[in-house]
Parts: sequence; C-alpha cells; structure tokens
Amino acid sequence: MFHLRRFDQKSTIAYNKSISRYYFSCSLLMTYNEIIARFKKLKNPRNIEGMKRFGIRPNDKVYGVNIPVIRCMGKQIGKNTELALQLWDSKIHEARILATIIAEADNLTAAQLDKWVSELKSWDTNDQLCGNLLWRIAKPEIKINKWSKDKREFVRRAGIVLLAALAVKNKKLPDSFFEKYFPLLKKYSVDERVYVKKAISWALREIGKCRSEKLRLKTIKLAEEIKKLDTPSARWIASDVIRELSKRKARR
Repeated sequence: MFHLRRFDQKSTIAYNKSISRYYFSCSLLMTYNEIIARFKKLKNPRNIEGMKRFGIRPNDKVYGVNIPVIRCMGKQIGKNTELALQLWDSKIHEARILATIIAEADNLTAAQLDKWVSELKSWDTNDQLCGNLLWRIAKPEIKINKWSKDKREFVRRAGIVLLAALAVKNKKLPDSFFEKYFPLLKKYSVDERVYVKKAISWALREIGKCRSEKLRLKTIKLAEEIKKLDTPSARWIASDVIRELSKRKARR
C-alpha cells in the first residue's frame, strides 16, 4: 500500500530493471554528494510529467527517479539518521523520500519530526514518511492527536495516514487503540480538501480490513454515521468505506 505506482509503465519497466540490477551490484553510496549526483544522473523527464498527472507537484526539486530505485539505494546505504537529515534539508523530492527510508525513528527528536511534517508539500512524500518511518515512533498517539488537529492540509493528512500505517504494520496494537480515534475521523470527515478526505477513507478502510472482524463491523457502522453528516466529503468517504468493507472480512 505504501508505495507509488509507476507513472509510465511501458517506458519505465526496462529502466527500472536495469537500474535495479546496477544498484545491487555497485558499491555503497555513502556520501550526500554522491547521492545527489546519482539522482541527477538518473533524471527521468517522462516520469516527472507522469507524476504531475497523479497530482504530485511538490515545490521541491524533482528528478523523477522511481521508488524501486530509491528503495534500492536505501538498502545499500542502511540506517543513517545524520545523512537522512542532510537529505531532507536538500529540498529535493527524491532525497526526502530516501531520508524517510534511512532515518531511524528513535534517533529523531519530536521537534525534528514536527519539522519534517510541517514541510510536506505532496501526498507521496507524506505517505512515504508515514509508511517508512513514522509508524515506528514511540507513542504515535501523541503525533496523531497533534497533526490531525492541525489546519494545514498535509499536516492533517500525516496524522491520519499515520493511523492507516499503524493499522497495517503494527499488529501489536489492540483494536481499542484505533476505535478511540473514531470520533476524530468522524469530525474531520467534513473536511472537503481532497488529500484529507482521501486519508480518512484510507485510514478507515485499513482499520476495517487489517484488524479484527468485530472492528470491521464497527467501522462500517461509523461510516454509516458519517454518511448522515450529508456533506460531499462525508458522503464520498462513507460510500468508499462501506463499499470496500462490505465485500470482505477482516484479515485478522
């Protein structure tokens, strides 16, 4: 779930395979300057145009390097929070995604996490940050509560997508952890901004699919309550959630 689709599959599938083979055979990319130089060399204008079609228009510098390549680089580099901080501050789109892969959650302060989230400008970086890193932080409920209540679109999205990431990835959390956020998700279901309403739908669908069967039924009931709010975003969220959760049982 936490990955980007290939934007121009026919033109990039050979590119992805060849680049991945290259990276698995090369030496580690250890320095900031080497990583940035590699991104420049791998610049893909067709991917950049494809990203725009999917609503990815960050203010950062963009090279159009595919996610599989960035993940391969991350595996070679290994965990390195100091380097991750440098990469994030570069304001290069791909470098920021790589930063979310190599950073260690335990080595980032609360202030640094807030800074990264406050600088989010696109849904893909937002989702990569949550899916690669933020779900690992200690006491995620603190950040869920803080970020989801923020008025900024991508900060609020980060708080809600973090909840979705936890539903998928943290199997140790009890159903009660997620159920306590039902009032919050219902409250913000009337937020008409596209990346907020999509995040709420995503979080509810993952909670309903990835936890217990009992919680799936409770999530459907919540969606029915959201539908009664009768706003465009609430109706859209409710329909999306009910449609998906009604046709399948929970995985657990």
